[in-house]
Amino acid sequence: MDRLVVLGASAGAVDALHTIFTALPPDFPAAMLVVRHIGPRNCGLPAVLARSSRLPVRHATDGETVVRPAILVAPPDHHLMVRTRAPLQVALTHGPTENYTRPAIDPLFRSAAEIFGPLVTGVLLTGYLDDGSVGLKAIKACGGTTVVQDPHDAYAPDMPANALHNVAIDYALPLDGIGPLLARLAMLPADPLETVPPPVPEWVRLENRYAYGDAAMQELEQLGSPSTFTCPECSGTLWQLSDGPPLRYRCHTGHSFTATVLAELQSKVAEDAMWAALRALQEKERMARSLAAKAAQHGLDGAAREHLQRADQALADAKVLRLMLTR
Repeated sequence: MDRLVVLGASAGAVDALHTIFTALPPDFPAAMLVVRHIGPRNCGLPAVLARSSRLPVRHATDGETVVRPAILVAPPDHHLMVRTRAPLQVALTHGPTENYTRPAIDPLFRSAAEIFGPLVTGVLLTGYLDDGSVGLKAIKACGGTTVVQDPHDAYAPDMPANALHNVAIDYALPLDGIGPLLARLAMLPADPLETVPPPVPEWVRLENRYAYGDAAMQELEQLGSPSTFTCPECSGTLWQLSDGPPLRYRCHTGHSFTATVLAELQSKVAEDAMWAALRALQEKERMARSLAAKAAQHGLDGAAREHLQRADQALADAKVLRLMLTR
């Protein structure tokens, strides 16, 4: 019975994936799907990874049927998801970002969990914050196998460390042990119980619908309850999801965030607003001094003094704000 391996990584991903792919035999029997957090125009990852792999590596295409051996990589600005198992077919979606990124790891892991159940192995590697924890949780809930890189071995330990904190992980080991482990797991004969996988949790099905962009508002009500927070991407109300840990939020348009990522984004929004306020104060000062000079040219000394007072106050406020920002 065909098995599937899904891998997710962020900061430090290229070296980590090189190490794993180098250890895989050319007859590796399972298909592999990979998500690495990348910018919308970074298209060179498959060519870079192919240098160390004895398996073919390329970008996935929407709707394709995967023929083994193959390592398919999510292209920029698209979630990579599993559509069917027999045959293995993948989908690319331009659905809402998750944890402020597209492609994100969780949509791939969740969809693989729903479709492949016990026959999927999820591997989470180096990266900041905590994308991937929810996806591994879905794989575990559907009977699959979960693997994380030892955080002490990772370039960025956050993602594997958070997964270990939130999910009962099956294997946590250094990079040089992951490739051989995957080769052993892929060769295991199918357990008869794997032909009757456990029921897929409803939250996994619903959140996969959001990743495809076709979930309805009333379905969000099945996942959680309204919070007091707003989405940093679309300003809609965020709903606190009830399946934690980790604590998560999703808006009705589909953007989703763990609490860790949301806190980071709120900090950025606040900082951006403060820099905008600093710019406005500096412009206010310059305008007031210009008006003071104009008033003085026309002998309007009283008006000139008022404009200078406003300029001095704006300058003082800007100094305080700049001090807060640079600290």
